[in-house]
Amino acid sequence: MLSRFRGTALLALIALSLPAGHALAETAAPLRVMSFNVRTPVDTEPGRRWDDRCDAMVSLLREQHPAVFGTQELVQKQADYLVAHLPGYRWFGKDRRGGSGDEHMGVFYDSAQLTVVEQGDFWLSDTPDVPGSITWGNLMPRMVTWALFQRQADGKQFYLLNTHLPYRDEDEPRRVLGAKLIATRLATLPKDIPVVVTGDFNSEPGSTTYQAFTAALGDARKLATKVEGPRLTFHDFTGKPTVELDWILVRGFKVDRFQTLDDAPGGVLPSDHYPVQAELRFPAATVR
Repeated sequence: MLSRFRGTALLALIALSLPAGHALAETAAPLRVMSFNVRTPVDTEPGRRWDDRCDAMVSLLREQHPAVFGTQELVQKQADYLVAHLPGYRWFGKDRRGGSGDEHMGVFYDSAQLTVVEQGDFWLSDTPDVPGSITWGNLMPRMVTWALFQRQADGKQFYLLNTHLPYRDEDEPRRVLGAKLIATRLATLPKDIPVVVTGDFNSEPGSTTYQAFTAALGDARKLATKVEGPRLTFHDFTGKPTVELDWILVRGFKVDRFQTLDDAPGGVLPSDHYPVQAELRFPAATVR
């Protein structure tokens, strides 16, 4: 007990000796954030069917245990299964038509780590506050599900925005419009609260969509101190990825680690996309 007291006292003396405004090293655990296109359950071929791969997905998520993960192509059936098999996780988000019967950009979070301060949705259209709205020539509604989270351990807050952009090659101009709308929304957020954007962007780094996003955000993979796993993410259930469609973008975070998770629990690929995951560190606190 005495040695513990001496150690605490020494740390207190060190802290008192620091000059005003000194940035203290961040000792809290990093925030683990994942983006995961879960592939909507329309496939009938063995190995691609939801019933064939749902347990592999649960296994991967339990192993990684992200504090929060943004999904794409999620439907209610999948969300219900994941929540039932991932104790402590909750999720939110309307579907892309403003209800619950279509695909969601559902956001899941560990309720033991995070609290939702506020959350909502907006649509990538000329009328973003109109649920299900479609403009710009999109074939179907495209949207963002977002939240302001607070970490329970230390009270730190961050915004997460999760999206899925249109997929056709000719949709690049529409993807750029979506990126610019998201950037416009980001510009209205408090600058002192970090931001993370997750998604299947259906475009690769170097594209005009990527350029529109990275004018306001950093690519977590490029910023990471440590990078693991393949660069490419979409593999169409072959295990041989061909394009890098899934990104994590940040503002105000340091990136300790970035992973493309090519796990196949039990020999089963959980989806046709590999999930990507970043370990993010909040800016160091400043003593004044």
